[in-house]
Amino acid sequence: MRSFFEYNWQVRDDWLEWCEQISTKELLKPRTGGPGSILYTLFHVIEVEYSWIKAIRGKEDEVIPFEQYDTLEQLKKLSNDCRAEIMKFIEKGLFGNKNESVYVSWENQSYTKDEILHHLIAHEIHHIGQLSVWARELEFKPVSAHFIGRTEHGRS
Repeated sequence: MRSFFEYNWQVRDDWLEWCEQISTKELLKPRTGGPGSILYTLFHVIEVEYSWIKAIRGKEDEVIPFEQYDTLEQLKKLSNDCRAEIMKFIEKGLFGNKNESVYVSWENQSYTKDEILHHLIAHEIHHIGQLSVWARELEFKPVSAHFIGRTEHGRS
């Protein structure tokens, strides 16, 4: 499972880098078929991952306001900060006891760790697809979503 988190983070970093060629106005423009703009979609992926991992850790959810991260640089910092915290937890055994039940306050329901981890991987990949469609609409080449060819420590 760790390799899929690392894959998602590599692809996310590639998308954040890809965004540097697009104007802020275009990054914030509302889009059809997703949670909002390109920038908001990347924010959404980061925030959702962080919230679910906090739930697994037994920590209270905190709302992260998009308005504090509505620039590319702020969003890169949020991504790096959340990732650093999640990596510490992964290294301490996030994946132990995958059948353990986890309560999530925003749905007033419980799921297993395994269900949550699979959801997080699928969620980010889903939004990567949306970003790819929007990139093509803007006549830009999208970031490669290939898992094969990426290494544990970066792009091959």
